[in-house]
Amino acid sequence: MKIASIETFSREYLAFVRVTTDEGHYGWGQVAPYNADITARVVHRQIAPWALGKDPLDIDELIGLVPLKEHKFPGSYLRRALAGLDTALWDLRGRLEEKSVCELLGGIPGRLRAYGSSMRRDITPEKEAERLARLRQESGFDAFKFRVAAECGRDIDEWPGRTEAIVPAVRQALGDGVSLLVDANSGYSPARAIHVGRMLEQNGVEHFEEPCPYWELEQTLEVTQALELDVTGGEQDCEIPTWRRMIGLHAVDVVQPDICYLGGLTRTLQVAAMAESAGLPCTPHCANLSMVTLFTMHLLRSIGNAGKYLEYSIEGSDYYPWQDGLFVESPYAVEDGQVTVTGVPGWGVEINPRWLDSSDREISTFDG
Repeated sequence: MKIASIETFSREYLAFVRVTTDEGHYGWGQVAPYNADITARVVHRQIAPWALGKDPLDIDELIGLVPLKEHKFPGSYLRRALAGLDTALWDLRGRLEEKSVCELLGGIPGRLRAYGSSMRRDITPEKEAERLARLRQESGFDAFKFRVAAECGRDIDEWPGRTEAIVPAVRQALGDGVSLLVDANSGYSPARAIHVGRMLEQNGVEHFEEPCPYWELEQTLEVTQALELDVTGGEQDCEIPTWRRMIGLHAVDVVQPDICYLGGLTRTLQVAAMAESAGLPCTPHCANLSMVTLFTMHLLRSIGNAGKYLEYSIEGSDYYPWQDGLFVESPYAVEDGQVTVTGVPGWGVEINPRWLDSSDREISTFDG
């Protein structure tokens, strides 16, 4: 059995990948969101030439081969494109073996605790607190993440005083029985991050994500060593040596790889295993309801150092209109603050034909 074709179906924000074999078997995957139309071109230019004609079940070999063949192109776009191939191959294998990806990895389908993840900074502390309290009642979430600082803000808040106002406002609205997490998106210097971190600890916040510029590991380490709450990070990092260094330094208390940014499930399993050896939990980043959250659900039901919860975006079509209509049936039902990984083969979803028909399709085929 050989890989006969690799197709991409893309729009600006999102691109799905379908891998089909010479025997007619297929699997669905996805490249990383955002500028996905560019990433789809990388799939055909720099991924497909090394994968077509190869054994689709030899996933480790293929995912290890492409970065070697494209060694002149380290970095984000190649890894974002590689994720499309990798995740499609896992789906294909699951369909062939009639097992979910979770089961292929030795896990057991079932439920996962989720935290409601807010993406918004364009909202007042009072409105955000009201929104999260309402979602707690509607969906049963017992954990939420919200935004502090300004994205890459160099110690300047989204507007003056917002961080100091939103943390106690959310705590008061949700009460002591709810876990609180915050994300600074590389917004602070170490000194400012430590100062804010003390305030977070006083309000019972347990997770402080990406406090300093993510590429400055020593800055993050300084914050980690100074605070009692968990300092977390890693979503942006796509190179295995960077992960090895981050974990070796214990620069964070919790690792947060993003399956699509990192280059797929196979590479994320490597990072999770490194973290487990170092005694660190893995709570991946998956900040939208494309396939990346589904990939993460299967991962978390399969690894020994899974973190306490799954990130689950609470943003709807008003914020992420490109999320609408992706699947024949959504895999993201929330009940009592939990989602369910099913035993349906592969990832357990089919892509909506209407979405595919309205996308830009490109195909690479094996001519050997």
